[in-house]
Amino acid sequence: MRVKRAVHAKKKRKKVLKAAKGYRGALSRRYKLAKQMYIRSGMFAYIERKKKKRNMRRLWIIRINAAARQEGMKYSEFIHGLKLAGVEINRKMLADLAVNDPEAFRKYVEVAREALEGAK
Repeated sequence: MRVKRAVHAKKKRKKVLKAAKGYRGALSRRYKLAKQMYIRSGMFAYIERKKKKRNMRRLWIIRINAAARQEGMKYSEFIHGLKLAGVEINRKMLADLAVNDPEAFRKYVEVAREALEGAK
């Protein structure tokens, strides 16, 4: 007995063509091209998710540096001071404090400054 593939093949093609709906020209209408572009777009999406994480970390560091310099301290000194003081807070939270709660950020700067003074 042979296997008839019509239903499943059509279902598979419809899924790919639906995903490729916004693509330009033949890429949204011809199955073979749509499938290639669908796979490629998935690859780009994966890469960009990784890049997004990198870019966010860079943004947080820029914000922390700007806030730390307003308090008279460099970013590297600030982070080193926090490490010496044993403060475990990530850059995302520090950047949020720097933007939304400068008073709390100032306290972290003082903690870092004291730790650096104690290390000398």
